[in-house]
Amino acid sequence: MTMKVKLLTTSVALALSMTALNANAVDFTGYFRSGVGVSQDGDMQTGRQNFVGRLGNESDTYTEIGIGQEVYNKDGKTFYVDSMFSMQSDGSNDYESTTTVCNFDQKECKDDATFALRQFNVKAKGLISAAPDAVVWAGKRFYQRHDLHIIDTKYWNISGAGAGVENLKAGPGAFSLAWIRSDGNDIDNSIVNNDLNVNFLDLRYAGWAPWEGAWTEAGVSYAMPNPTDEQEKAGNLYDPKNGVMLTAEMSQYFADSRIYEKLVLQYADKGLAQNMISQGGGWYDVWHLTDDAKGYRVILTGDIPMGEKFSVNHVFTYGKGEKLEAWHDNTELFSAVARGGYAWTDIMKTLVEAGTYESTKTWTSGSEEKSSGQKYTLAQAWSAGPSMFARPEIRVFASYLKDGEGKSFNGGEDDNTWNFGVQAEAWW
Repeated sequence: MTMKVKLLTTSVALALSMTALNANAVDFTGYFRSGVGVSQDGDMQTGRQNFVGRLGNESDTYTEIGIGQEVYNKDGKTFYVDSMFSMQSDGSNDYESTTTVCNFDQKECKDDATFALRQFNVKAKGLISAAPDAVVWAGKRFYQRHDLHIIDTKYWNISGAGAGVENLKAGPGAFSLAWIRSDGNDIDNSIVNNDLNVNFLDLRYAGWAPWEGAWTEAGVSYAMPNPTDEQEKAGNLYDPKNGVMLTAEMSQYFADSRIYEKLVLQYADKGLAQNMISQGGGWYDVWHLTDDAKGYRVILTGDIPMGEKFSVNHVFTYGKGEKLEAWHDNTELFSAVARGGYAWTDIMKTLVEAGTYESTKTWTSGSEEKSSGQKYTLAQAWSAGPSMFARPEIRVFASYLKDGEGKSFNGGEDDNTWNFGVQAEAWW
């Protein structure tokens, strides 16, 4: 009888604790895109989304599923557990898994789909008595990523496993400080472990409003490669130098016209310099010799309403990088993408996206390499609201892509292609 009472007491206590835990709602967040399409030469032929735009230029199935919950809230102190998994596939068939499929004719093996652990962290608030709004965090996470949606680019993206403190109020804004690990995979396979340990220190200050409608943010991301003794003995590719990326941006909202614009200025050196001409956001290059590399980038992005029903979202990028690898002189990139949308009703709109880019790469020998291209897309869309970024959205599209310097379509036979398809996209 005593044993039964003890078991009953334990069960009741466990049930009560679970009830208390479940009293806090679980946050379910996510993103996905998926659809079907064809080109004039087989399945959809896509590319350079970061340079010419993503609308009508994506053929994959991609999703991120996030689950988070506040698990403790007492006396002004809270703990929140956050998690996220992702999946990506080419959308070619019904059953897509991580089962390896081999093509013996091409001597190639690949998975139908890839799954990844993207986030798993704890955020705690109220731990610092002098800064009750500050958030202390540790674990793996997307760290304050800065996104350009229509070209699917994060131009400031130091993410990975780490720890830090956010929202330390100081003056009109707040500081955030983080230590994040983001290793690089070197191309030298002469040693067993060719993953180069790279640690980032990231300091940001955000929130200063110099005048009405303005908002600013600035920061420094400092990369510190940390090779092992074995890697240092392997050669120059394992002797990268500490690099820095500086970012400053100003956003402005014009209330009368409802126009929003953001100007971004960036400078980077060493292994971070290549981000300035690759539309990257913080990847450290361990594939090339970058001791003397440096680069800068200017981004202008925003949204321009033209009346109540029509608006244009745009991204203009100019970047330049110097001495990004051995015998490299410089590379210049210009990219311009604009997406316009006209809302016929609260749920139906027509979208038009046009993008162009040109990249010129010169070598110390005097030789030059060029790449360029354009994309034009017309789409009819139905979404949960009339705004440009209302989601979920289902769209029917037709796209034309042009390679300005070569023949990159239809197995190297054509310099242009047409795509037609249907795609769904959502975030919540």
